[in-house]
Amino acid sequence: MEQVTAFQPSMDPASGQSFPLHVGGQWCAALDGAQRDVLNPATGATSWHVAEAGQADVAHACEVAHAAFPDWAASTTDARAKALRNLAQIIRERMGELAVLEASVTGRPVREMRAQMGRIPEWFEYFAGIILGLEGSSNALQGGFLNYTQYRPHGVCALLTPWNHPILILSKKLAAALAAGNSVVVKPSELAPITPLILSQWAVEAGIPAGVINVVTGGAETGAALVADPHVRHIDLTGGTETGKRVAAAAAERLVPCALELGGKTPVIVFDSAELDEAVAGALFSGFVAAGQTCVSGSRFLVQRGVYDAFLDRLSARVGMLRQGDPADPGTDIGPVISARSRDRCMNFIREAETAGARLVAGGHLGDLPEGFESGFFVPPTVFADVTQDMPLFRDEVFGPVVSVTPFEDEADAIRLANAGPFALGASVWTRDILLAHRVTEGLDAGVIWINDHHKNDPRAIWGGSGASGYGHENGWDGLLHYMIKRSVTVRTAQVFSDWFGGGQRYG
Repeated sequence: MEQVTAFQPSMDPASGQSFPLHVGGQWCAALDGAQRDVLNPATGATSWHVAEAGQADVAHACEVAHAAFPDWAASTTDARAKALRNLAQIIRERMGELAVLEASVTGRPVREMRAQMGRIPEWFEYFAGIILGLEGSSNALQGGFLNYTQYRPHGVCALLTPWNHPILILSKKLAAALAAGNSVVVKPSELAPITPLILSQWAVEAGIPAGVINVVTGGAETGAALVADPHVRHIDLTGGTETGKRVAAAAAERLVPCALELGGKTPVIVFDSAELDEAVAGALFSGFVAAGQTCVSGSRFLVQRGVYDAFLDRLSARVGMLRQGDPADPGTDIGPVISARSRDRCMNFIREAETAGARLVAGGHLGDLPEGFESGFFVPPTVFADVTQDMPLFRDEVFGPVVSVTPFEDEADAIRLANAGPFALGASVWTRDILLAHRVTEGLDAGVIWINDHHKNDPRAIWGGSGASGYGHENGWDGLLHYMIKRSVTVRTAQVFSDWFGGGQRYG
């Protein structure tokens, strides 16, 4: 793999750069020179190019990660923690530029990205902290034995990350994997691969040894080659449910453990006892932040009959006030979706809901866009009322700014509707009745639940779902231990060895 010595990555969204791969701490050209266009979703124009990693490129990156693993795994937790804190500081110093670039790549408003980038260093600092406190356990066993536990890293980990939160989701995985002593090969989404490449270069500056972090860019074939590589000993994917099924099957073929954070159809449950303006504001945020393109987007609003009409009136008014347009404008509330395919999928949901008899109360038709953004992948923020359980808008993941509102009668009805469908990732409950809130959360099929809020994320709070939403956890101690293998060591402390075949004491 040929090194690209003259390449200097630019943080300018208008640079139009062609990015090579980042392997072994260096910028490297793909072996066959293939490239892939990366579009700006706000304009629809090609704004960057990235190398298309083939199977040989992926194999080389995995070999490099495999070679770097032993020394990194053998390093002290203090040394790893220091490197992670250094990376956190670099991100903190450059987060302004990073937010602007990330907004351009994803189409998310820069105001959103500034808030998100401000949190990124916390993940590296958190895992730098808790790795220092990792402890095993010990027990005295009968017969004169001492047992204790140890943790060791897996080895080369494949991190497959999505386009909606390129840096946040990578950081959640990367900080834990590195703290545990693993080396990694990252395959970012082909729709938003720019910032993960830049982060890998910053990691070298932070003192993380060359080869510990490697980034290969490309499409589905690149991801499949990475998952199948014999050096990969652990797989962590955030993506769609169908992709997750394929990755899980490939991992099972080699008996490689994996964690999957997949799709969702998150219910937002609003009871009569909620503070209504607060619930409406929370629903607005849950459904339309990131243009509805998060795994826990509030896409199903379940509202009790007593406040149903008032909720619809207030929500539709707030949706009508959202400002849609240039993501680089701090006044923009909602940007485009990521691609033409995503836009068309969202518009199909709107047409299907209208045909099925759902009542359109906001959006549905795209308004005027600022000059220069007419070809962007914009979808009108849209709300449908009276959505029934048999409609696709109620059941299926949209991943865009199109939400449904459905009435419910009582606590049992709310839980029944919330649990309808195969997904079990997120949910939120809005009520001032704290006894009711706790009863409802006990009945929900969801791995991440908020009460009187939505989509709050923190490195200390575990994150993950079940069913069609995948399995495994990020964040917290669970997130760290998921990147480690626990083993048991038993030591004989008795002076006399029991010779089984020589007539010694038998234990049963």
